Amino acid sequence: MVTVPSASCLALVELWPTPHRFNDKEDHLVLRSSSFDPTDLVAGVDTHTDTHTLAILTAQGGTVLTQTFTADMHGYADLITALRAAGHVAVVGVEGTNSYGAGLTRALRGAGYAVKEVLRPARQVRRMRGKSDPIEAIEAARTVISGHGVSDAKDTQTATESLRFLLTARAQLISTMTALGNSITSMLITAPETVRAKYRGLATPALIKRLTASRPGEQCDSPHTAALHAMRQLARAREDASSKAEHLEQQMRQLLATHYPQVLAIYGAGTIVAAQLVVTAGGNPQRIRNEAAFASLCGVAPIPASSGRTNRHRLNRGGDRRGNSALHRITLIRMQRDKRTQDYVARRTREGKSTKEIMRCLKRAIAREVYRALTAEQSPATQHDFKALRESKRLTLSQAAAALRTQPARISDIEKQRRPLPELTARYKQWLEAA
Repeated sequence: MVTVPSASCLALVELWPTPHRFNDKEDHLVLRSSSFDPTDLVAGVDTHTDTHTLAILTAQGGTVLTQTFTADMHGYADLITALRAAGHVAVVGVEGTNSYGAGLTRALRGAGYAVKEVLRPARQVRRMRGKSDPIEAIEAARTVISGHGVSDAKDTQTATESLRFLLTARAQLISTMTALGNSITSMLITAPETVRAKYRGLATPALIKRLTASRPGEQCDSPHTAALHAMRQLARAREDASSKAEHLEQQMRQLLATHYPQVLAIYGAGTIVAAQLVVTAGGNPQRIRNEAAFASLCGVAPIPASSGRTNRHRLNRGGDRRGNSALHRITLIRMQRDKRTQDYVARRTREGKSTKEIMRCLKRAIAREVYRALTAEQSPATQHDFKALRESKRLTLSQAAAALRTQPARISDIEKQRRPLPELTARYKQWLEAA
């Protein structure tokens, strides 16, 4: 396997790892072997909203007990008491460690137990043995014993979990903004002509701004005033959602700068993309075996797709699709702005590769770079207060933009750290120091 010479910039080479390493959909986290002492016990837990069912088995697969507990702090304490009373439990396999079993997983780890994530039973098992909470708890314990379909659970007590909450909330706000904008557009289409003429042809930001500042009055006694009143309320709600989403993004950037500066420094990874990559890897990225496993987790590991005279590879359509989307965004940004990437794309195009095939190569190489950033020592990145330096020299955004032959908005993006522009940032820093 070819090694990337620098983690700060992707290696512009086509790199197909050995295919068989990625054929298994669970290969990125699966435990290849499991061995227990004959006297060890293994537990499995089937998790639900209100109850958790525990099954304790011997290392040979014999059932010791099954019992159901409430899904709250008292139930967690009783479940841990049952584990201790049973004897030495080597491993506890839990279904849904990052959903219904998240609270139990934290409690078990706090009590000193090794916790593994297990997949739900296959349909074949349910057809043969039926379905019930004790049956599925027993099957979870047997999965741990077999060592197939078992992985280390994500650590939900780190800054990554904070990022996950903030990222989820922001995604919902962005979805709400889109829905509100679509509603305003629909209303404007069917509004009276006096209203349509006033706002026709405006771009969405200008339309929202004017509707927010409008004063139609509180008396909705005509379609004209009712339409204006309704659209103003929607516009104000959209502005409020936008403000909250921006606040959440600022909070995420602070967390990333403090705990994951190496990921935030990746060329093309803005706040949202960097946060998604961190959340995909989890609070303990060391659980992912190597960079090839991370590529498989994100669905960018090539798998064979050959037949007859055709000899080719394609990407795995499984994996974390949000992580895959984050890598795709980095790829697009680099293809648009990074000179080395553009040279690579041009060379591969001359060799007859399609754009999709080139992007597959790039995403695989970027996944390697991201994995190294995730597992590297996260030393705090140096922060530059460009705005304070510019204002101390009495320079305006327009002057800086004119000197660098760009737009003032790009200079503002750099000062507010809203967009990854490494080349322009370096030029801006050099210009400020020399001014």
